[in-house]
Amino acid sequence: MNARTLLLDMKEDDLRCEDAFHSALPGAQLINWDNPDNRNADLSAVNYAVVWGPEPGLLAQCPELKVIFSVGAGVDHIMRDASVPDLPIVRFVDAKLTGPMVEWVTMQVLMHLRQQRHYDAVQSAREWRELPQPPATDFRVGIMGFGELGQACAKVLQALGFQLNGWSQSPKSVEGVQSYNGKAELDAFLQSTDILICLLPFTPDTAGILNNDLIAELSKDGPFGAPILINAGRGRCQVETDILQALNDGGLKGASLDVFETEPLPASSPLWHQDNLFITPHAAAVSDMAALANHVAGQIERFEAGKDLQFLVDRQRGY
Repeated sequence: MNARTLLLDMKEDDLRCEDAFHSALPGAQLINWDNPDNRNADLSAVNYAVVWGPEPGLLAQCPELKVIFSVGAGVDHIMRDASVPDLPIVRFVDAKLTGPMVEWVTMQVLMHLRQQRHYDAVQSAREWRELPQPPATDFRVGIMGFGELGQACAKVLQALGFQLNGWSQSPKSVEGVQSYNGKAELDAFLQSTDILICLLPFTPDTAGILNNDLIAELSKDGPFGAPILINAGRGRCQVETDILQALNDGGLKGASLDVFETEPLPASSPLWHQDNLFITPHAAAVSDMAALANHVAGQIERFEAGKDLQFLVDRQRGY
């Protein structure tokens, strides 16, 4: 077996990542950049890098680097560094990442559908007060970003009775889902959507896309009279001042946000105080270390055997 040296920069402050990679790749040398003791390590022998938001210039210091692995499904945290070498970048795609995302999205949709925030309030007030409950079949759910994660979410929501729309840059065909693609069909998609789920990656085209203009195009004909926004994609896809305004002026009935323009979300942010907003701390789908290590090991085996890497990023598209 060829000697392997891996650079790990995953923003983990414990040894779980090292244990997982030692188990998946026995004999490999690991340089854990999250350990301050390794900050002066020699990077000249690094073959593979597994990273989340590496500091600018770090990957450029690895002259023998062959493949870059993202810790998550997105790669904007890598691509923002202009000095990243022109090498294959592999996304993390795994059932242990997809499953939690489907759970989170489904939970958020159902909490809005069943008006959970209202019932939290009446419980706190010790009141017995019921609201009219429209059925799932009356709602049109639109998913922006209709790749592996989006299609997995659609499958579960469809089984619950929701009407499904999907929007992506390129055409997709999924049974039971009305598909839209490209900028030319975006307005038609939005106008047919009562609950918008954003799973978009961050690219120059999606920067700030969740703004006043987009919100204004969403359907106002649904059972609640105003749309719902759910974002588990990327924080830089949203304009938080616009979302806050829409939550306050009725442009949005409610929202769920797992990602933010600045993370951690500052304690001073007015988003914390919105009664019609659910907030989670970028926790919709957290990468499982063992699954990530096995994914990386499998791709390295393919690469060294001369086979094509899977889940490659198109650097022109940014995902």
